[in-house]
Amino acid sequence: MSASLTPPRRRFLQGAGAFALTGIAAASTPPARAQQRSKARIVIIGAGMAGLAMANRLHRELDGARITVIDSKREHNYQPGYTLVATGIWPVSKVRNLNQEFMPSGVDWITDMAAEIDPETQTVTTLGGATVPYDFLVVCPGLELNYGAIEGMDVAAIGQHGLGSVYASPDAAAATWRVMDTFRQDGGQAFLTLPTGPLKCAGAPLKMTFMLRDRLAQAGTLAASEVNFMSALPDGTVFGVPSVNQKVLELWQGLDIAPQYQQTLRAVDIPAREAVFEQADGSTRTENYDFLHVVPPMQAPRVVRDSALAWQDEGTPRGWLEVNADTLQHRRYPNVFGVGDVNGTPRGKTAATVKTSAPLVTENLLAVMADREPPATFNGYTSCPLLVREGAAMLIEFDYEGRLVPTIPGLAPLTPSYFGWFTKYALLKPAYLAALRGRV
Repeated sequence: MSASLTPPRRRFLQGAGAFALTGIAAASTPPARAQQRSKARIVIIGAGMAGLAMANRLHRELDGARITVIDSKREHNYQPGYTLVATGIWPVSKVRNLNQEFMPSGVDWITDMAAEIDPETQTVTTLGGATVPYDFLVVCPGLELNYGAIEGMDVAAIGQHGLGSVYASPDAAAATWRVMDTFRQDGGQAFLTLPTGPLKCAGAPLKMTFMLRDRLAQAGTLAASEVNFMSALPDGTVFGVPSVNQKVLELWQGLDIAPQYQQTLRAVDIPAREAVFEQADGSTRTENYDFLHVVPPMQAPRVVRDSALAWQDEGTPRGWLEVNADTLQHRRYPNVFGVGDVNGTPRGKTAATVKTSAPLVTENLLAVMADREPPATFNGYTSCPLLVREGAAMLIEFDYEGRLVPTIPGLAPLTPSYFGWFTKYALLKPAYLAALRGRV
């Protein structure tokens, strides 16, 4: 954390951090209960947070089942920490672990990617050509970042010519901080973007905007700078929860952050530092920038969107996994469940959603395996610790309907606080790691 922290706050971090870790450790021993006997073949697509949480929970709950995880990625990234890396709060090492640390022994791990799902034959085919049969399927491959939708965008160029993007990888987050740090020395024109469509951690573009402005203020270059937020959404919209949207716009007004609407990033000339935005009437405008933060459109992975498991009807979230929003069971294939970003639900593409829904999906899957109806219902819980400056954040929690559902007594959800910051900085990763192990 920044050296600007006062000694009392450092002591608070040390003491509260120890308390948090003690609480998580205590919660890591679930009450003992008899395992459910089964010879079923369970395939889990994906070894991100959702896949590993499900693998650990099912391995603990079942006796005799064969559980297989399909994912080629060996490094495990703590993606909620990317904004902390990209704004100079954390070193990149804090978001890097190995999947092997969390993969339960006794689970088969195929280090390849799923290429095709056939729910009629109940098989998954890998890129390497292996065919993996299943009796039950848990789909959690995350989502795809569609940088290719932006002409001229090159992920390898993040960190050069004022170009940043927090989403692509740990290295991209670290590179984003390098260009942000350079930019704040002299200031200039900054443009931060927001596309249409479902997003992983939709609060990240807002966090980056708040923190950029804060870094400029710290460097004394705010007066020489202009922070523009380019939203592709309708007028007055930067976030999908109305009460949060209103609060963010109120804060931005006091911080001289200028949001503009129906501005979709279509192209970028990286060496020339030019960004092209399409406007509501279809015309385009070109802006010269000193710092540009790109948020790409996002979509379901091809293995899902090109399969029979995706939503097919007009008016539905096309390409995403067609699950019942309450039970997260597939609407047409009852032996299939979805967890995490891939789900075509009204909200819920955050780590907090996975932490809350993985136990629910485990319960519902066990019920279906025992020829019972899924008993548990999900409310769409999503959480976003929204950084507003170094040392302050709003801990925002909401459900499918966009209703605020705060879980910490006495913590006002729309009031920036040091405890909200501390939650993001110190408490959430230990909770995340416990969830990976299926313990919370």
